[in-house]
Amino acid sequence: THVCFQEPSSKRVRPLAKVSSLVNLISPSKSGAVRRFGHTIQSMSLRSDTKSPGMSLKASSKAAGPTPTKRRNSTLWSETLDVHQKSTFSTKEIKRQEAIYELYRGEQDLIEDLQLARKAYHDPMLKLSIMTEEELAHLFGDLDAYIPLHEELLKKLDEETGPDGTVAQIGQIVIDWLPGLNAYKAYCSNQLAAKALLDQKKQDRRVQDFLQRCLESPFSRKLDLWSFLDIPRSRLVKYPLLLREILRHTPSDHPDVSSLEKAITIIQEVLSDINIRKGESECQYYIDKLEYLDDKQRDPLIDDCKTLLCHGELRNKSGSRLHVFLFSELLVLTRPVTRNERSCFQVYRQPIPVRDLSLEDLQDGDIRVGGSFRGAFTNGERAKNVFRVSSLDPAHNQSHTLYVNDIYHKQQWLNCLRTAMAQHRGAPPKVEQGEAATAKRRSSAAPAAVCDKETDENCPPVSGPKLRPQTLSKTRLEKKFQGPVKRKETGV
Repeated sequence: THVCFQEPSSKRVRPLAKVSSLVNLISPSKSGAVRRFGHTIQSMSLRSDTKSPGMSLKASSKAAGPTPTKRRNSTLWSETLDVHQKSTFSTKEIKRQEAIYELYRGEQDLIEDLQLARKAYHDPMLKLSIMTEEELAHLFGDLDAYIPLHEELLKKLDEETGPDGTVAQIGQIVIDWLPGLNAYKAYCSNQLAAKALLDQKKQDRRVQDFLQRCLESPFSRKLDLWSFLDIPRSRLVKYPLLLREILRHTPSDHPDVSSLEKAITIIQEVLSDINIRKGESECQYYIDKLEYLDDKQRDPLIDDCKTLLCHGELRNKSGSRLHVFLFSELLVLTRPVTRNERSCFQVYRQPIPVRDLSLEDLQDGDIRVGGSFRGAFTNGERAKNVFRVSSLDPAHNQSHTLYVNDIYHKQQWLNCLRTAMAQHRGAPPKVEQGEAATAKRRSSAAPAAVCDKETDENCPPVSGPKLRPQTLSKTRLEKKFQGPVKRKETGV
């Protein structure tokens, strides 16, 4: 049984980038831009790993005034050596050991944070009856059960560390350990629903007060609960970067080279599997939030939809806001509604099968104020960034003229729709990139379509959600990881 929680609230997501990376939690964007799933891999520098959340829970009773936020130790490997020891290593070897140490310290920080999430948030909320055991299980999953997995990697690295503090070979250790990360599939797949539940519970004054007190405590490092719950995902996407950094500083004739290359391939496959599972889960999450006016509105093709290609908020010819979903098999126009304090999407008109879709790119000025776009524009203004979708099936007799906030996001919608239509008709998609690139430069400040952010994975104001700092564009993502992506997502 699917529980429809209130949609996650949140920040912004990168516009439609084609990717197959771990999806960030996000929600529909009210900016008319498009958001694609599986598209938000955190792009943090390697050093940032040592700054991830977590610390011990001791409060200083002597503090007179605000207690300073605790910070993590960011000592470098080379700083643990004395001058004589340091002089015995080449610059290349020092950089290699620094990269290995970065991986090691990141595991220590992760374990510390997972333990903190349990002791500082889960256990107190359960003991004080701030949330039920079922709700906490939905939020935290098996987080603390993953601790032994990361402790095992630390143990292996400790055993491989020599008297001089160096790790001779790390490749095979990582190869043997990486498959265990598949344990995160269920946790990552549940993130969107967990974020929605957390946003809903924040409406409770007791929950809000507890979380605020934690945020103001030194152990939190000014990170909120969701930041701690999202740590596993943000850590997962860093492994390829960390391994590539180690490989970059490993001499070409070193026996570790082939093992590190194999390890990088393995982690990319693991992330791809997790991402696919997460994308399917998020697709189903939104399908379960669709509300039909009658049974005839429910197209059987919805049961075949495993991928949500993109979604976002657009306006129709009367100026009304619609939340549009482009699934692999159907285009569904909806109106966001609230039922019994939960957000859902009431299906507007009949869903249109992608195989029957017709798309028309309308030029700026083709539709003028005083015509069909009354209320959507001010007097004397021409309608811009408009396109029309209709059904080729006479039985449907549907046509929708839709307005997007800016030309960049209009081009994203057009490209996404064309790609979906081409896949059903066996023709290569006509993706126009030049105009979109130009538009992007013109509207670089325009909000990305779908809410993210971890976005609070929900709907932001119509002006558009704020872009999440760790979202990667398709080009950057392909450079960092495998290359072509298998799935498009709405700017999550």
